[in-house]
Amino acid sequence: MLRKLRVGAAALTMGLLTACGGSAAGGADGVIEYWLWDSGQQPGYQKCADAFARQNPGLSVRISQYGWDTYWQKLTAGFIADAAPDVFTDHLARFAQFADLKVLRPLDELGPTQDIQDTDYQPGLAELWKGQDGHRYGSPKDWDTVALFYSKKALSDAGVDPAELQNLSWNPQDGGSFEKLVAHLTVDVNGKRGDEPGFDSHRVKTHGMSAEGSGGQGWGQTQWSAFTGSAGWQVTDKNPWGTHFNLDQPAFQDTLKWYFGLARKGYLPTYAEIGGANPINTDKQIQSGIAAMGISGSWMISTFSKLTDEAGKPLEIGVAPTPIGPTGKRASMFNGLADSITTLSKQPENAAKWVKFLSGAECQKIIGESGVVFPARPEATELAIQYNQKERNLDVTPFTDQVKNKTTFLFPVTSNAADIIALVNPRMDSVYIGSDPPSSLTKVNDQLNDLFKVVG
Repeated sequence: MLRKLRVGAAALTMGLLTACGGSAAGGADGVIEYWLWDSGQQPGYQKCADAFARQNPGLSVRISQYGWDTYWQKLTAGFIADAAPDVFTDHLARFAQFADLKVLRPLDELGPTQDIQDTDYQPGLAELWKGQDGHRYGSPKDWDTVALFYSKKALSDAGVDPAELQNLSWNPQDGGSFEKLVAHLTVDVNGKRGDEPGFDSHRVKTHGMSAEGSGGQGWGQTQWSAFTGSAGWQVTDKNPWGTHFNLDQPAFQDTLKWYFGLARKGYLPTYAEIGGANPINTDKQIQSGIAAMGISGSWMISTFSKLTDEAGKPLEIGVAPTPIGPTGKRASMFNGLADSITTLSKQPENAAKWVKFLSGAECQKIIGESGVVFPARPEATELAIQYNQKERNLDVTPFTDQVKNKTTFLFPVTSNAADIIALVNPRMDSVYIGSDPPSSLTKVNDQLNDLFKVVG
């Protein structure tokens, strides 16, 4: 398996490096090509592009938006075929691989971006985008944490006061008050709740908790990461650029045994119910009544705010913090996006001007006032909080309090990212399905560690 993965990675590397030596990519001189995947963010960034053009005569930005899967396929193909953009929105799950393949231009070697300061952004964000060589390859644009979204109607029908969600706790032995709530919110086809006699766990109408797959492709960010994090577990020995994995530790495996055990009890949808390897998101599960609540990311706030019920009326949604774990604290993965410049761009200095503007106070203010995401700058984050409270009557502080209270942990950044997903994802799927126990992840852990010994 490892040899096959190494051969595949080597072939891709050769293709990309060959592309780097070919003809120039990006936009025509003065037209900066910028790619992003989130359609909800495009209007805000178009405003930024218009402001940038006004301040930089002779320069303009052409924005292209693609769906998540298409985005990464086109970007990879673009590197190979000399058709990559000047600037693109980068994700930490992909950053390490692109850095390994040397298709990102160091921002600290370009005039406009060489003075980016870590302290201008939420603590920890800027440091994530530095490679193992010490160079900066991404300029922070926004950040995200996770929290519990819930249907106010589902809670009302269950006789649950939303205030009860503020101090839930969990443990891997019996699930604590969190599992009790999940059980109570679960309803079978006969109207029996999960904590009532006669509940049929095999014929469930509404699960107390949603599920967005096994979490094997993103370290359980919107699945189990809030639980493993609050159990005191971390993916690698250090972050970023860890090389020793901890999937064999009891804190991890015991948490997964409890978490996926919720599906055996009927409290969590089964792998098949959510669509298997291509699961429907929590917003759709809540909207359709498959689930009463679920963990999702702050990037989904705008989407949740637009949900409607069967009659087409707005579906009332609330947000609550993740439960307190065995460590006595809550936890959320802290992820951040950034803008990167490709080595194929034939106008790197112009591209750097755009990247600097994207992470600057003016553009960050525009994005904050759009209320779609939390911008990287603290002052712009406050604008997003105010927008959601005023325009959507939605309290989003369960997301921002994780940062304020320092209960976050950073998204794992490692080399060999594609190989890691190839090893971890199928086994995590098997654990969710129930065909493999969490203890089977010990073997995967050995494979990951061996990968770094041979390839790293």
